[in-house]
Amino acid sequence: MEGRDKPKEMTLFGHLRELRDRLIRVAIALVVTTLFSLIFARRALKLLIAPMAGNRPQVLQPTGGIVSYFKVAFVLGLVLAMPVIIYQLVRFVMPGLTRQENRYLYIVVPGATISFAVGVAFAGLVMLPFSIRYLQGFMSDVFTYSFEINRYISFVTSVLLWVGLSFETPLIIFFLAKMGVVSVQLLTRSRKYAILIVAILAAVITPTPDPFNMLIVMAPLILLYELGVLLARLA
Repeated sequence: MEGRDKPKEMTLFGHLRELRDRLIRVAIALVVTTLFSLIFARRALKLLIAPMAGNRPQVLQPTGGIVSYFKVAFVLGLVLAMPVIIYQLVRFVMPGLTRQENRYLYIVVPGATISFAVGVAFAGLVMLPFSIRYLQGFMSDVFTYSFEINRYISFVTSVLLWVGLSFETPLIIFFLAKMGVVSVQLLTRSRKYAILIVAILAAVITPTPDPFNMLIVMAPLILLYELGVLLARLA
């Protein structure tokens, strides 16, 4: 195709070397952004434990506090490093892009970063407060809830990452449509199956068993799927 950069034929070891080089760049970016995020980690940590309604989490290990602090900084660093991660991933998967396709990087890279950041913010500011308050209120006349900080932050960061990644759905659908793997007709016909998959994902991601919190996750995921269908039309 005219304008396409013809990739050189590479051996298996050549692909592995390229993958290594790109992973090194991602790792360097992640280290730099994580170290930078240490500046904001204290504020973010206070924000994440705010749903405990003033109860301070316990630290049961000498390193529990600092480990939790770095976990929060890592999530913030992951958000900041997302442009590098997405760019390196796209360049490795699709090395021979046309000039026109290269322009999509100016949309996909910031779009994926914003999508991930919005997903993390949604999980931290909307989903987790409802979930933690529900968990603390469950049989509170029988149980006394006291959270250990390391386990609590591990639980919280896991939810943040999964929800953040799920917000990448529209861009994934866009790329699949661009490569001809899926079509608008297929996505439209498969809508009921997509809703079923979304319900299963919401049940896995949602940390509480009540349907209200599950709907909080399901609603944006369904909207993201519909946005993906719209982007597929553009692709």
